[in-house]
Amino acid sequence: MATIKDLFSAYKNSELPMDGGYIISSFFDQNSNYTRYEVIAYNNVKDIYINDEGIVFKADGRKIYVLVEPVSYTSKQTDPCYRDDAHKIPYRYKELTEHRTKRQDRIYIAKEPVETYTAFTVMNETGLNNSYVCYPSDDISLLMDKFFQKALYQNSNVPRSDAKKASEIIVEVFKKLEIPVY
Repeated sequence: MATIKDLFSAYKNSELPMDGGYIISSFFDQNSNYTRYEVIAYNNVKDIYINDEGIVFKADGRKIYVLVEPVSYTSKQTDPCYRDDAHKIPYRYKELTEHRTKRQDRIYIAKEPVETYTAFTVMNETGLNNSYVCYPSDDISLLMDKFFQKALYQNSNVPRSDAKKASEIIVEVFKKLEIPVY
């Protein structure tokens, strides 16, 4: 069965999977329901260490992003890759699948993963922002589906039916990240 743990606790307890794993990070706007999610699949780990910014993984990684944009967001005409750092993801609109909720909020889901070579950093947890590590297993897609249904509904204030539909799209893209379980 797939398991999920707080990333920074797992690091402190030397419980990070060195053969590869998944990291989910959530970044919340303090003034609205604007939320960025980042899912990283990593393997070929050479080193993992902590610095002032967060946990550095010297490993190969593939990332997908999910963006929840409330109807009240004022810079929606700007491609997400050109927004300020707090609202940025590395995609243009044409590289994203859009799901519009009943309330006209928008959920943007990456169509393809972004490759990271040699190293990436998972930023320190601040405020409501958090990161989790998931261990590879045969049912990892089911864990991702449940995680995103719950996170979108409870943390990003997305209606339950829209959270379910968006989660299904996320899982289809997530399958492009999956690490084989041996």
